[in-house]
Amino acid sequence: MKTLYIVRHAKSSWDYPNLSDQDRPLNKRGERDAPKMGERLNNRGIFPDLMLSSPANRALTTCKTIARELDYPLDGIEINDHLYHASEDSLLDIVNSTDDTWLSLMIFGHNPGFTDFANSLTDEYLDNIPTCGVFACTFEVDSWQDVDFGNGRLLFFDYPKKKVT
Repeated sequence: MKTLYIVRHAKSSWDYPNLSDQDRPLNKRGERDAPKMGERLNNRGIFPDLMLSSPANRALTTCKTIARELDYPLDGIEINDHLYHASEDSLLDIVNSTDDTWLSLMIFGHNPGFTDFANSLTDEYLDNIPTCGVFACTFEVDSWQDVDFGNGRLLFFDYPKKKVT
């Protein structure tokens, strides 16, 4: 079985109009939400085998913040340029190319691709993965190459404003 965690970057700042899109930092809410979501993942006992992040500052900062909460080694984070504003087809290619020694994969990136991708993987439908939202699903496969649209099962969907029970 393989487990995929799709994490949209935390809320970013638009306060610096001279910065490129890739360089935008997190805003105050994003700085609060990322550790909160990392703590929630930690409370679920989640420790991904591999973390991949878009090179965008807001995605990589979210990834590193969550990694710290999960005691995941920061030098184990891989930056994948193809995660930056990736389409659902590109995201599937990234997942399919993951080494099969990894049982769980956590990817950090952007909408609209992340919401489209999540909606394509399972029979669940989401209007939107909000900033710092986590969509987790499992696949009854032995190889990441066998992950395909429609063959996933929702494990959980969480986001900062969701009430924790």
